[in-house]
Amino acid sequence: MELNDQVVRAAIEMGGTATGEHGVGIGNRKFLDQEYGATVDVVAAIKETIDPNSIMNSWKVLPDAE
Repeated sequence: MELNDQVVRAAIEMGGTATGEHGVGIGNRKFLDQEYGATVDVVAAIKETIDPNSIMNSWKVLPDAE
């Protein structure tokens, strides 16, 4: 897992992405803030508006709120 984290961090630093060909994935969602910054908050707000009961698996994509 640490090697994966190092590779993902390096990819983002070089202008790449954490998501790859299979989407974000549970393991890489923690990197979305680093890659997309405040955009993640906007997506979370939209998600909360259309899915206030969180039935659409937000825990699989959005990082945990801190």
